This record gives sequence, C-alpha cells and structure tokens, in this order.
Amino acid sequence: MVRLAKLVPVIAAALLAAPMAASAHDPVPNPSLTAANLNPAAAEAATVVDAFHSALKAGDTSKAESLLADAVLIFEAGGAERSRSDYAAHHLPADAAFAKLATETLNRRSGGGDGNFAWIASEGAVRPQAEGKAQPRITTETMILEKAAGAWRIVHVHWSSRALPMAAR
Repeated sequence: MVRLAKLVPVIAAALLAAPMAASAHDPVPNPSLTAANLNPAAAEAATVVDAFHSALKAGDTSKAESLLADAVLIFEAGGAERSRSDYAAHHLPADAAFAKLATETLNRRSGGGDGNFAWIASEGAVRPQAEGKAQPRITTETMILEKAAGAWRIVHVHWSSRALPMAAR
C-alpha cells in the first residue's frame, strides 16, 4: 500500500501531462520535435526506455525482459498483461519480431519524476517494412519506472496507436 501511495503522484502527473502533448494528434511525424522535453529526474529513466526499445529492435528478448519489473503491468489494445513472465510468454516475442522489421520515429517525448519514480511519455510513428502486413501507425506510449537497488525498471507500460491517415503515408 505504501508503494501505491508513492506511485499516485507520479501517475497523476503522467496522466495530466501526457494528454496535453498527445491531444494535438499531429498526423504527420515532425522531425523537428524529436528533441526530448525531460525533467532532469527522468533523463536516467529514459535511457532504460530507449534500451528496452533497442533490445526489441535487436530481437534481444532476454535484455528487454530484464528491464521490466517482475510485477509490470502492460496495457495494449484494450488488453492487459500483469507480470514480466506473462508478457514474456505472450506478446514479447511478437513485439520483438515486429520491431525488428519496422521503422520507428520518435516525434515527441516528455517526462518527469521524483526520487525513485519517473514517467516517460512518447509520441511517434511506426512503419512496418513488409507492405500489406500492417498499416503505418501513429503511436503513443507512457512508461512508469521505479528505481530499486540502484537500477531503473519499467513497472507500467501503456501503448496506444491508430492508423496513419492515407495523406500522410
């Protein structure tokens, strides 16, 4: 219960800040917006988010899994995975296979945190390399991280996406 009490302000800040950045729904990726707007407390946590994505892209599922807390909660497409082992057994291999064949663009990032908790909110686009396999998508991601025993681990992920409009493809 104490851990949840500490997370409430971090989650509240993420929920308040992320919609402001995402509400524009800019349909065309803007390379001039790739610079991060991170609270200094979140900069170190953001390197873990980037390492997670790099591990997926490289197909290194063991590395990606190691960056997740045991009790990670992952929301994606209306579903939930409630632990690292649940994610590893279900969507992690498919996410790595997809990332390996996709081109991802980070358009905006913001983040904040205090003490042992941080949040990172990212907006971007993903373009699968295999035509016809999946549509290009506009993506949003929120990750909440906790620092324990000197290492940041991802404790919550929320992924959302929508089709990139035909005019922007």
